[in-house]
Amino acid sequence: MTRTASPSQMLHARDPRTGSQNYAIEATPVADLEAIVARARKAQVAWQEMGVEKRIAVLARWRDKIDGLQAPLTDAVSEDTGRVLESRREASNIGKWIDRWSAIAPSALAERHAPTSMPAFTSTSNYAPIPVLGVISPWNFPMSLSVMDAIPALLAGCAVIIKPSEVTPRFITPLEQSYADIPELAGVLTYIRGAGDLGAALVDQADGICFTGSTATGRKVAARAGARLIPCFVELGGKDAAIVLEGSDLERAARAIVTGATLGAGQQCYSVERIYVARSIHDEFLELLVAKAKKLKLAYPNPTDGQIGPLIFPPQAKIIELHLEDARAKGAVFHTGGEIEHHGGGLWVSPTVLSNVTHDMAVMTDETFGPLMPVMAFDTVDDAVRLANDSIFGLSGAVFGPQDQAMAVAKRMNAGGINVNDAGATPFFIGDPTVCQKEAFGESGLGGSRTGPDSILRFVRQKMIVTNVTNEPSAWWYDV
Repeated sequence: MTRTASPSQMLHARDPRTGSQNYAIEATPVADLEAIVARARKAQVAWQEMGVEKRIAVLARWRDKIDGLQAPLTDAVSEDTGRVLESRREASNIGKWIDRWSAIAPSALAERHAPTSMPAFTSTSNYAPIPVLGVISPWNFPMSLSVMDAIPALLAGCAVIIKPSEVTPRFITPLEQSYADIPELAGVLTYIRGAGDLGAALVDQADGICFTGSTATGRKVAARAGARLIPCFVELGGKDAAIVLEGSDLERAARAIVTGATLGAGQQCYSVERIYVARSIHDEFLELLVAKAKKLKLAYPNPTDGQIGPLIFPPQAKIIELHLEDARAKGAVFHTGGEIEHHGGGLWVSPTVLSNVTHDMAVMTDETFGPLMPVMAFDTVDDAVRLANDSIFGLSGAVFGPQDQAMAVAKRMNAGGINVNDAGATPFFIGDPTVCQKEAFGESGLGGSRTGPDSILRFVRQKMIVTNVTNEPSAWWYDV
């Protein structure tokens, strides 16, 4: 007998291009989560015992399924977000990340044996995976951010339960279909559907948590996980600064920054949200930036008509509107854009360049999460560094200028991932074993790195096994 969900069990999703609520999902009852976690924990035992090479082989089968489902996965994410180019990237990310972390896993998880400073003892490393990892992911890049931590965790031997944002749920069904006939994976990878109460329950029952989202919610997740003393990795808000030094290739800097500030309509934590330019080149750079911003068009009425998609989440549009009003009231000069636009029922913001801005304005201090580019002049390099570091956030940033000078400035910035003579490059190295590791600064998060060869070790508990290889009593034993 088919059970019909009551209205209170249904979650409705909005089409960001039209504003209509045209999709509904049945929420996973919070009361069911205990059984879901128990099943995952049971399946995890065999998954861990399988060994890393066999787990790699299982995920390779999943990658092949994903490769054959690019169109439906792209379509689902596009309906969730109103975007096309970014949705194609989300669908293609999964296979790329499986390959990258599969290449890392064997060496990262290999036992290591070494002598110690005490000749009688040898040391062996060993790893125990977090049995059930809970992943809570946001709405801005819904599919990518739901699997970004799940893939390395699965390779490490964890079972993973994912609670994506209820704002953008359409991708879940086709993604579930991609591994439905891979029984080994289906036992240890579970999507649940729900709102904040379900996420809170997952924090209370999982053995470790990965959360990507706002700083305000991340604080609650970290506190809740801390009370249970479980591993917790949170990547939170950003207010990325770009510094343009004298001697910069201004054409390159303007093109990189306008892209880094508006990709995904600025709805990503790595967006460039404030720009500091040497006073001697300020006017020339501003003119270039304005010209390039004007070339970017809204992706309306068709998704392929321009580069800038709609705002996904209406409450975020309100925040952007408040930032615009605050800047205008305090004397900012608007060169492009500057308002929430209403087209076809959706909410949109054209690329907006502002000047005459100060740190008394919210647009220079609070996360905006929209395609806004406030430009401020600086007089000395020390001033530029001070302004860039005058933030509670420290996710990433960018510096443009002669290589040696830009590198010196990058080393002084308080952020985890710095681009030199580029912007927004950091996410493209997720899972890449060839780059270094990074961590968030300030209120942008805590926990291990998503890049670098040790990124997979976030999801294991490390053991030290020391063995006495002699028949002699140790010096600290009692003489009994």
